[in-house]
Amino acid sequence: MAETQVAGDHGEPEVRKMRALVYENYGSPDVLRIEEVEVPVPKGHEVLIAVHAASVNSWDWDLLRGKPYLTRLGALRKPRYRILGADVAGRVVSVGTAVTRFRSGDEVFGDISGCGWGGFAEYACAGEEALTLKPAGLSFEQAAAIPQAAVLALQGLRNKGNLRKGHRVLINGAGGGVGTFAIQYAKLFGAEVTGVDRAEKLDMLRSIGADEVLDYVEEDFAATGRRYDLILDVVGNRSIFAIRRALKPGGTYVMVGGPLPRILQALLAAPLTAWLEKKKMAVLIHRPNHDDQLVWKALVEAGQVVPVIDRRYSLNNAAQALMYLGEGRAKGKVVVCMEPPIASR
Repeated sequence: MAETQVAGDHGEPEVRKMRALVYENYGSPDVLRIEEVEVPVPKGHEVLIAVHAASVNSWDWDLLRGKPYLTRLGALRKPRYRILGADVAGRVVSVGTAVTRFRSGDEVFGDISGCGWGGFAEYACAGEEALTLKPAGLSFEQAAAIPQAAVLALQGLRNKGNLRKGHRVLINGAGGGVGTFAIQYAKLFGAEVTGVDRAEKLDMLRSIGADEVLDYVEEDFAATGRRYDLILDVVGNRSIFAIRRALKPGGTYVMVGGPLPRILQALLAAPLTAWLEKKKMAVLIHRPNHDDQLVWKALVEAGQVVPVIDRRYSLNNAAQALMYLGEGRAKGKVVVCMEPPIASR
């Protein structure tokens, strides 16, 4: 760390600088650099966290590049946040005067996208409502892998998809963070799960419970003749018309991610599809949720779900972590560690 002393609740000396991954302009990971910046100071309901690990999400990739252009709303020419990183896990260093749920020394994790981002740094501030006590027995790296991806999987399957036992579920883009959590959650409900992704990810999908796997390069799931009760789409690489053919009557399609034209297509097609074919189409809007984080905390503590981590990078190599995720190669989650990373396993 840039300085070893940290501002605490019991009169410890203040730290003034920290190392962080920053950027000033939209672009490729080449625009990222490690820089010493001021340590944030927690306000009334905020907590200062010594970040031990932060995971990379597709939203980080989109904000880095400023694409799709919808991500530039309110920040057309320059990024709104200098430091990316939403999913963090670490230890509470100090708390604001109005904080009631945490104290110095607590181990926490959470999605801080609603608090100004800043996870790819040695310290970060977050509102206490964004944080949850870290699951017992889980490493900081595993905890950092949970928040955004797991909550999106939960909200897509449970809230929008109305998941039920016996449902035939297809997850398109199953090999990433959202997909790996979604497979495990759907299997807990007794669903039959098909995972679609690159060929090199299929063995991993089987290992976490997928009943069937498809290589999207070799086989178009919308042209197989199989029909599904629920399709969770993380990548949005098939037309809505093809998706409709793959849904059973009364089935549901939930779009979690994908290009803006596909999202607009799903929104425009939804009313007519519901009326003519009795098939539901929905687009999931990301909303961090503390109660949903508690659901995942309970599941991982019970050993029912395991975060899948592909690679770990040091903060110095965090730009490589974003590139790896952006290339679509990650099997599960990619994590940035503030200390030298544990060897990938």
